[in-house]
Amino acid sequence: MTEVAGNGLLRMRELAEAAGVSAGTIKHYLREGLLPEPVKTSRNMAWYPPEFVERVRLIKQLQEERFLPLKVIRDVLEQGEAEDGPARLRALIELEDRVLERALSGQDSTALNAREVRERYGLPEEALERLEKLEVLTPRGRGGSKRYGPADVQIIEAVSRMRASGYSEALGFTVYDTLIYKRHLERLVREEVAVMMERLVGELDTEAAAELVERAVEPMRDLVAALRAKLLVAEVQARRAAQG
Repeated sequence: MTEVAGNGLLRMRELAEAAGVSAGTIKHYLREGLLPEPVKTSRNMAWYPPEFVERVRLIKQLQEERFLPLKVIRDVLEQGEAEDGPARLRALIELEDRVLERALSGQDSTALNAREVRERYGLPEEALERLEKLEVLTPRGRGGSKRYGPADVQIIEAVSRMRASGYSEALGFTVYDTLIYKRHLERLVREEVAVMMERLVGELDTEAAAELVERAVEPMRDLVAALRAKLLVAEVQARRAAQG
């Protein structure tokens, strides 16, 4: 059992034992600025507050389960320090897990296999393979067991309809054009998720926040589509004006 000083402080060895890590790991976290400086009573003796135990466990969890780099973890902890950083970070993780659980629920039951996709949408196998290499499509499984989730099916249907409407390779349009949308949408979504999480964590309980995110999916999709249509017209008008 871990023994603590009369004031509740822990030695390095005791902190490592309580947090389930090595002393070397704690020293590494200290060097990276993930832990505040301990209370030093001499050149070779330092004491650590008991709340370091939870902080070390959280950092280790984020490394192993979320694959977050230490710099990102440090920035998040520093930003939320005044509002109990570790607790806020745990609330953020819980909300992310719940949002993902809701988003992914039922996907397997509505997924289509490769044969069903080809028969229904007529997209050549070569085009599907290219979209997968571009990571526009991310089916589960391989070969005959490959299955496309709802979002992938919507992308396949959209590409198929574009080809049918005349956006053909003869005119220079290929599946590689989807990278234009993917590249810009990745940036948009990163900013959107950051803002959404920052505003929801701590304001609503996890379930209510996850429900709000789910309800906003369709309105957000309509908003993006409407803005794109409006900006497309504005861009064409601007090009016409520039040409005199």
